[in-house]
Amino acid sequence: MENTILEMQFAIDTFYFLMMGALVMWMAAGFSMLEAGLVRSKNTAEILTKNIGLFAIACTMYMVYGYDLMYGGGIMLEGINGAGETYSSAADFFFQVVFVATAMSIVSGAVAERMKLFSFFAFAIVFTGVIYPMEGAWTWNGEAVFGLFVLGDLGFSDFAGSGIVHMAGAAAALAGVIVLGARKGKYNKDGSSNAIPGANMPLATLGTFILWMGWFGFNGGSVLAMASKESANAVAMVFLNTNAAAAGGVIAALILVKLLWGKADLTMALNGALAGLVAITAGPDTPTALEATLIGAVGGILVVFSINMLDKTFKIDDPVGAISVHGVVGLWGLLAVPLTNSGVSFSGQLAGAATIFVWVFGTSLVLWLVLKAIMGIRVTDEEEAEGVDITECGLEAYPEFTK
Repeated sequence: MENTILEMQFAIDTFYFLMMGALVMWMAAGFSMLEAGLVRSKNTAEILTKNIGLFAIACTMYMVYGYDLMYGGGIMLEGINGAGETYSSAADFFFQVVFVATAMSIVSGAVAERMKLFSFFAFAIVFTGVIYPMEGAWTWNGEAVFGLFVLGDLGFSDFAGSGIVHMAGAAAALAGVIVLGARKGKYNKDGSSNAIPGANMPLATLGTFILWMGWFGFNGGSVLAMASKESANAVAMVFLNTNAAAAGGVIAALILVKLLWGKADLTMALNGALAGLVAITAGPDTPTALEATLIGAVGGILVVFSINMLDKTFKIDDPVGAISVHGVVGLWGLLAVPLTNSGVSFSGQLAGAATIFVWVFGTSLVLWLVLKAIMGIRVTDEEEAEGVDITECGLEAYPEFTK
């Protein structure tokens, strides 16, 4: 009887893990639609090619090397068939690999409209195979950072990846944007900034709702179990808090832009939702629903100020606001954890955030510079003006609507 119960728990937890992983995989569609909506129509096919290509690269590189680097034990041949104590190790790999793809998806939007397609793919190979798994080993796997210290011993905690996934992706994106430079026409000689509107707001909104839905798998699956009263209740609370934080982010962003500019701004509302989701990801298991809403609201406020500051003050050209949403708010998410979890320290969160950022930004910067020297990373001015759909993909997303 006991063996039957254990087998049933194993089956339920494995199935739950797989379904949550499938929800996270669906976030790839969300990033694709969001980015396709926020770029100009002449660059749509290329951004979609980047998203499906990076997902395939992430899945392959994490299988070949990344998972073994992050957790050890091998996976490419025999390890992937193993059965863990409470769920299948194959389910664990599937759940982990879609997180890697999510981190890489953050990069694609920030470098949109002016990057060479295969230079981006070359970066994706190293990022998903080495850079991300290394910082994942120091955090979720609890290994010592270069043999010096263990982040968990310092009081660091990141439940589902505000820092490990989102801030890491933003750090890689920031390095890429710095090396790549701004889009032509984005900044005037006097330093003022020109708005470059996206081509399709319905697509951007659809992408945001898809991401909102997929985030239930992102955070809910990180409970790692479902087949007990305690774990089922924990999953329910994580779902509740995830949704509450996203709602708080939207409301706060809308109110702020109305106060600042006198009108609602759809793109800021969309980024407010994503900011709320990023903010709660580091600790969705401990706040009350109201606390989660407030954490998300702070994220929604931060993302509005951050997007404007990076654009107008620092001249960082990020077409989709990914660096602000996932980087600045990712840091806020880490720092918010000690507010509701007494077992986590602010110093530990700062140490973890610094470790993740320095490693990912530093290695990514070197990699971008190497790629720039070897194969180039930016299309020519003529190709950028024509649109990277034609020059990089040889087709247009909307051929009947363009000359």
